[in-house]
Amino acid sequence: MSSPKDLRTIATIPELIHLTPEARLVLDSLRAAGGRPLIVGGSVRDALLSRASGALVDSKDIDIEVYGLTTAQVSAALPGHVMEVGQHFGIVSATVDDQVFDVSLPRQASETEAFARRDFTINAMGWDDLSGKVVDPFGGEADLQAGILRHTSAAFGDDPLRVLRAMQFSGRFGFELVPETAELCRSLAPAFVDLPKARIWGEFYKLASKGTFISKALETLFASGWEGHFPELAAARGVPQDPEWHPEGEVHIHLGLAGDQAARIARRDNLGADETAALVLAAITHDFGKAVSTTIDPNGRITSNGHNVTGVAPARSFLRRVGAPGRYEDKVLPLVREHMCHTPEGRQGTISDSAVRRLMRRLDQANGGPSMKDWVRLVEADKEGRGAGARQGVNHLPTWLAKAERLAKEPVVGTTLLKGASLAAAYIPRGRLWQFVIEQSRDAQDDGLFSDEVGAAAWLHANRDVVVAEALRRLDKFQTTEKGKKAMREMRRGKQRGVTATGRV
Repeated sequence: MSSPKDLRTIATIPELIHLTPEARLVLDSLRAAGGRPLIVGGSVRDALLSRASGALVDSKDIDIEVYGLTTAQVSAALPGHVMEVGQHFGIVSATVDDQVFDVSLPRQASETEAFARRDFTINAMGWDDLSGKVVDPFGGEADLQAGILRHTSAAFGDDPLRVLRAMQFSGRFGFELVPETAELCRSLAPAFVDLPKARIWGEFYKLASKGTFISKALETLFASGWEGHFPELAAARGVPQDPEWHPEGEVHIHLGLAGDQAARIARRDNLGADETAALVLAAITHDFGKAVSTTIDPNGRITSNGHNVTGVAPARSFLRRVGAPGRYEDKVLPLVREHMCHTPEGRQGTISDSAVRRLMRRLDQANGGPSMKDWVRLVEADKEGRGAGARQGVNHLPTWLAKAERLAKEPVVGTTLLKGASLAAAYIPRGRLWQFVIEQSRDAQDDGLFSDEVGAAAWLHANRDVVVAEALRRLDKFQTTEKGKKAMREMRRGKQRGVTATGRV
C-alpha cells in the first residue's frame, strides 16, 4: 500500500489533456459555482503515458471529481441535460452537445482521502486544468514509469473485481503486480463467487478488445491467485508440448503468446472491438484440448492428437464462465475446432476446392460463424505465437484464402441443394434417416458433383442404394451412441439417489 504525500504535485503541465469547448464549459461552470474540479483517473493516466509519443487524450472521455459543492449545487451549475445517477453513487451526469460528462462528488473530506479509495496508484492522480498541476498523493506517476500495479490503500478489497481489473490493465499496458498487491489479490479469491457475470465479462472484454500484452495479463491472473477460478485455463499450466514445434514451453505459455499475436494481427487488419475480442479469445482458448489429449510415449515423444476437438467443450465452458455473450461462442468455437486443418494430408498434399468448401461450410459464417479470414488470422496467431527456433512447416494460408475468395462467388456455396421433395420422391422414409442422407449430399456437393437442385436430385437417384445403406449405418451408430449416453445418465441418477437415501436421518 502506498503512503499519501499530501496532494504532492509532480508537475505542472498546462496542456496535458486536450479539452473540447464542451469540457471547458463543464469545468468552468463548476468553478463558477464555488467548486474545485479535478480531472481524475484513467484520462490522467493515459495522458501521462502518451506524453512520450506526443499524443493528446480526447476530453470526450474524462472523469471529473468536484470538491466543495453539494449534489444540488452541482446539478444546478452544470450545463446541458443534467441527470443525477442515484444519491448512493454521488454522480451527476451532464450531456452537452452529445458529449457526456460524469461528475462525481466524493464522500471524503479531502482529495487525498478520496484518492485513497481508488484501485491502483496509477489511477489515483488528478489534473487541475486551470493551474495545469498534476496531483499525485500516492506515487502513481513513478509506478507508471516503473510499469507496476500497486494498490492505493486497504480499500482495494472493497471491490474484488479490482483483481480482474489488474489483469486487464496488465494486458493493456504490460504492467506487473507488485508482490504486496498480488498477496492482497490472493486474499480476495473467495469473493469471486459473488461477482456478477456481467462485471466479469466487462473486464475480459476490455482485455480482449483493448489489450496488446495478453501473455502479461494471463501471468497476472496466475500471480493474483485467481487463475483457479477459470479451471479450463488453469488446466493448460504444466502441460508439455513437443519442443521441436513449441520451444516456448508449456501450453499456457503458448496461449499467452498466441494471444499477443492475435492482438497484433487485429490491429494490423484494423478490426473492430468485437472482432478483435473474438480473435483474442479464440487464441487464448484454442489449445485447451491439450490438457486432456496430450500423451508422452515411451520414447518421450509428446503428441496432442485430436486436441482441436476435445478443446471445444472447455472453450465453451470458459466463455460462459467469463460471461461472454452467446455470439462469441458462435465465432470462437468453430475456430477452436478447425484450427488444425490448414495443412493438407500427405507430404505432397494439395488444398482442393472440396476441402475449402467443406471448411467454409463448417465455419458457417452465414449463420453467425467466423469467416475464412477469421480462421486464417487465428491460424497465423497460433503459428506465430511460438518460441524462437520453432519448426516451420509450409505456409498454406495464402492458398486457402485465395481459393475461398474465388469459391465464395459460387451462388450455392454453403447451401444444401438436396431438398425434401427429392428425398420423398426417392421413397426414403422421413425422419432421422434424412439427416444422414443430407450429410452425404453436402459432401458430394462440396466435391463439385452437382451445382443445382436438379443435379442433386439426379445424384440421389443414381446413388440411392449406396447412400441409403450408408445413412442406415450412420443412423445405427447414432442410436447406439445415444443409448450409451442414456445408460450413463441413468447410472449417474441411480448413484445420486443412492447417496441421497444414505444421507437421510
